[in-house]
Amino acid sequence: MRISLRNDKENLLLRLNHKMHKSCYPALKETSTKAVVGKGDFRAKIMFIGEAPGKNEDEFGEPFVGASGKILDSLLESIQMKRSEVYITNVFKYRPKGNRDPAKKEIAVCEEWLTEEIRIVDPVLIVTLGRHAMHRFAPDLKISDSHGCVFQTATSNRNRKTVLTLYHPAATLYNKKLQKVLFDDFQKIPALLER
Repeated sequence: MRISLRNDKENLLLRLNHKMHKSCYPALKETSTKAVVGKGDFRAKIMFIGEAPGKNEDEFGEPFVGASGKILDSLLESIQMKRSEVYITNVFKYRPKGNRDPAKKEIAVCEEWLTEEIRIVDPVLIVTLGRHAMHRFAPDLKISDSHGCVFQTATSNRNRKTVLTLYHPAATLYNKKLQKVLFDDFQKIPALLER
């Protein structure tokens, strides 16, 4: 049964990615070479949602493979987890031109895409990485005030999901003081999974 469920989810995600890329890419091809779709275990209890692909992600077509990805891998190791045990995606599936922050209208283009990903994977815990990902669930919060906060949100299929808001790993590259903050916030994950 588990193999069948995995195959079903994998097929649903493949169809979703194909459908959404076909409708989104014509409007966004100036900013990227390809869509960077979610990757990881389709049955994962945790879904990490970042902001948008960077240069390395755009090149390899996989989320969090650059410097931020190394930090994320290290954080996962700190709670005895591996990348292969989680699902990782972004609110915006294409690299913004010049590596800038994704604009609200760009994020809106991929809104349905992310909503369906969450519905298909159906994680127990959603971990937002950065303010743009956090704003998908809590548009009025500030990341500096809300990092490490946990709240409940309703998803499209009316399931309630637990959301943990974290700084984006890239923030620690520019502000070393955030390394400990992000590490400490990350340590909340195991307890949240046990609830």
